[in-house]
Amino acid sequence: MIRGHLGPAPKGLGRRLGLEIFLTDPDVPMDTNHLERSLRAIPMGRKNWNFCWTELGAKQVGIVQSLIVTCRLHGIDVYTYLVDVLQRVGQHPAARVAELTPRQWKLQFAVNPLRSALHNLVA
Repeated sequence: MIRGHLGPAPKGLGRRLGLEIFLTDPDVPMDTNHLERSLRAIPMGRKNWNFCWTELGAKQVGIVQSLIVTCRLHGIDVYTYLVDVLQRVGQHPAARVAELTPRQWKLQFAVNPLRSALHNLVA
């Protein structure tokens, strides 16, 4: 424990560098409010999640929700992303599955995404 002239130092003082990282790196936000706001929709459907029936089903719902929130944070249209990834996943090498995460997908595939047959009928 760090001691000063006035007694023991506050608990967070030993982690000062980690707490001040946002001062040196402009890409690091001061708080996580933007993440908390984007996850607020998940508790709104809490009663619906009772119908996952199994723990595995609940885990899968969590994965899908995480993908949707990540798409929104990166400014990706969720429908376009899901249509592209669900078509691409069968032909994409398993060793490069990280390329299908929303952030990497936006850099590599968002310019020319795979579309469903319905896209041509609506457009």
